[in-house]
Amino acid sequence: MILCIGTTPAAQRVMAFRKLELDGVNRAVNTWDGAAGKSINVAKVLKALGQEPVATGFVGGSRGAELLGLLSAHGIAADFVTVAAPTRQCVSVLDESEHTVTELVEESRPVTPADYESLKAIVQHRLPGCQAVVMSGSLTAGGPIDFYRQVTAQANAAKILSVVDAQGHPLSEALRAQPSLVKPNRLELAATVQRALGDESAVIEAMREVRRRGAMRVVVTAGKSPILALDHENLWRVESPTVCAVNPIGSGDAFTAGLVWRLLQKETLGEACRWAAAAGAANALSAMPGDVDRHDIERLAGEVKVQQL
Repeated sequence: MILCIGTTPAAQRVMAFRKLELDGVNRAVNTWDGAAGKSINVAKVLKALGQEPVATGFVGGSRGAELLGLLSAHGIAADFVTVAAPTRQCVSVLDESEHTVTELVEESRPVTPADYESLKAIVQHRLPGCQAVVMSGSLTAGGPIDFYRQVTAQANAAKILSVVDAQGHPLSEALRAQPSLVKPNRLELAATVQRALGDESAVIEAMREVRRRGAMRVVVTAGKSPILALDHENLWRVESPTVCAVNPIGSGDAFTAGLVWRLLQKETLGEACRWAAAAGAANALSAMPGDVDRHDIERLAGEVKVQQL
């Protein structure tokens, strides 16, 4: 099993418009509803890759119940804490004429300290049966900033792969527990080291600093720009394939899923990034985040360029 932890899942709606007119009436030509949020996207992609993810976090209200039903329909195991705060809803707006995607994000609501204790108990129970744990996204408002650090320490004690895809204080705290891998984007990396990163050499130096602070491996994404990956002795530059994107939201989460999938097969970090980049590109081909076709990933993997620096 692979434990996918995220405290802020979402009911996701994607609406497509021929042309979006601000301050006017817009009629969607297509609408899709599904389950999303970073950890949910990771779990969905892992499932498509033949893995056995277990999704956990907080759900509440009717949207939370709907989200659990959608995960069940995907065949994804779920072990959530039911809370008073309702699960949020996010809306993606696709403008087909301009090829733009606008994301309308409902922020998560606070949960109680007791809710976090319940989640910690689930994690402690699940970890011994897992190969990896993936911690994705922001914590709920007012949540304990050392939560990912605690989970990372537990994962390391159980000798399983620990992956942190977060930013700000939760990421900085997690570094103290020496996670197996962290995956910030360039803006998140800059915030972590608290300085601007003007060029690739500055990004690489910041990655080395994050390794010195505790991360065993560092992978930095940057939208359409090359991905950089660093472990204890090697550095890679990875160029993703070009695709005609329908909706790129969730591609970073698909990348994380592909990365974990191949690292568990004992591939090098550079080669794992090949499949991760293919998974990220495949995600952009569908309207709903995390809905990928494994055949697309296998096809696109051959188009990824991996260069060891």
